[in-house]
Amino acid sequence: MAPTEPLEMKGKCMVPNDTVAAKVVCLVDDDPTVLKSSGRLLASGGFTVRSFSDSRSFLTHAETHSIPLVILDIWMEKMSGLEAQLALARVSPLTRVIVITGRNDPGVKRTAMEAGAIAFFTKPFDDGDFLAAVRSALA
Repeated sequence: MAPTEPLEMKGKCMVPNDTVAAKVVCLVDDDPTVLKSSGRLLASGGFTVRSFSDSRSFLTHAETHSIPLVILDIWMEKMSGLEAQLALARVSPLTRVIVITGRNDPGVKRTAMEAGAIAFFTKPFDDGDFLAAVRSALA
C-alpha cells in the first residue's frame, strides 16, 4: 500500500482502508503528534495500530489481549516506558518491544536493551529503518 493512501480511524485503531492488516502493533506515546504520525507510518506499512497515550492504559489492554509488538516511548508522565517495559515482561513476556525516544541517552538505551528491547530509535528516526525493525520483530 502506498504511504499516501488515506487511513480510517476506528476508535483508537488505525488500519489501512483496503485491507485489514494481519499484524497488530501497539504504539505508546504521550505526544499526540507522534501517535498520529507514527501510527500513519505503521499503517502505511500494512500494520494495524492500536494507539495509547499513556503506559497504564496500554498495560491494562495488555492484560487481556495478545500483543506481538509494542513501540514504547521512554519519557512519559506517570509511568515511563522503561517502567512499562518491566511491567509488560510480567504480564506478557512474549511481547517484543521497540523503544523510541526524543533524547539520546546511552544509559537509557543500555537499560532498555538489557531489559529485552529488540530495537531503539531516537526521534526523528528514518522511516525505512523503523519499518524494517517492525517487520523484523514480527517475522
